[in-house]
Amino acid sequence: MSEHLGDTLRRLRKLSGLTQEELSEASEVSVDVIRKLEQKRTSSARLPTLHALAQGLGVELTTLLGDPPGARSEGDGDSPALVAVRRAITPAPFAPGPDPAEAEGLSVAAVRDRIADAWSEYHAAEFDSLMKSLPDIISDARRLVAAGGDGAHAALGKSLQLGGHLAVRLGKTDLAIISLERAIAEAEMSSDPLLTPMVCNSVAWAYQRQNRLTDAISVARYAADRVKSGGLATAESVKVWGGLMMSAATSYARSGDYEQADRMMRAAEKEAERVSTLPASEDNRMVSVFSNSSVRIERVRLAVQHGHPEDALKLAKGMRLSKDTPPSWRTWLLLDVARAHTDLGDAEGAVKALESLRRVAPAWMRHHTLAVSIIRDLWELPSKPTGIRSLAEFVGVAD
Repeated sequence: MSEHLGDTLRRLRKLSGLTQEELSEASEVSVDVIRKLEQKRTSSARLPTLHALAQGLGVELTTLLGDPPGARSEGDGDSPALVAVRRAITPAPFAPGPDPAEAEGLSVAAVRDRIADAWSEYHAAEFDSLMKSLPDIISDARRLVAAGGDGAHAALGKSLQLGGHLAVRLGKTDLAIISLERAIAEAEMSSDPLLTPMVCNSVAWAYQRQNRLTDAISVARYAADRVKSGGLATAESVKVWGGLMMSAATSYARSGDYEQADRMMRAAEKEAERVSTLPASEDNRMVSVFSNSSVRIERVRLAVQHGHPEDALKLAKGMRLSKDTPPSWRTWLLLDVARAHTDLGDAEGAVKALESLRRVAPAWMRHHTLAVSIIRDLWELPSKPTGIRSLAEFVGVAD
């Protein structure tokens, strides 16, 4: 069961060390509204109020609203599938390691193909399926390392990186960081010079989720400098460097330095234009998501999250997404466009974007707290925009 908004607000306020009065001053939201939410005398508030509270708390709006679940809940305890993921990432101490003989019949190439397929599942938000397949992939990669296979350390590092990403999506950031630290250890023993920086990007993202923004910036900039010192001569190196620049920019924006974030995003977008002109590997599924489309999507997100809805819509207008843009990025773009229209009071534009989102990712939209909040706000307008009833009924907020 998801946490009540009032409980989340109280928990985040206390973690920030703020009294209700101090949060009121920081957010410019009345103490009465904060009290009503925390005492559960009201179950929601309008989106501008929630956005102001999130800014006062120094967190993303989705942190206050509650991120959409990465997989079905199994009650208070971990599901058997998540326990299996935990065991794969953190084998029990003193337990016997994998027997090299068990690697017979396995090949690094075949395991890498399975890892690439698993990353595709991740980007398609197929988290239930991924939870079932990932433990065996990690275990097989460990067997290859025990047998001393060429490229085995890189395969294990990449599978543990995926374990870290999955853990973040499941709200288990401490498990994510453990998995990513182990991924870095494997990457450092591999012959792939880009693997450690790629995993560092994942670490920076996990730090962002924990509001460790200074640490996230430090890790991302260190890794970006490491890639750049080796030269940006291949598509992979540019993608990894660009992904790290985008990550650092996101943390700068969340720290309140929108101008620095925008400068870094512009530099990344300029570099992205070179990707198609450089030699690339056969399978891009295990390289950082970085293209003109991904940079522009991230610029839209930063603009709308930091109070520049007009800039967000200008950036999104006429955008043509590249064919390798993951579905998860497309859904976020549509949601950010809907939110920008809402912030500008353009209900019709918001509905149009939400209708597109429903066609692209109906299940995701139904349980995404931000999408539901936008639809609820539009539904409660005195003059309801055309098409909002169908959306309100779809997500369950219609009277």
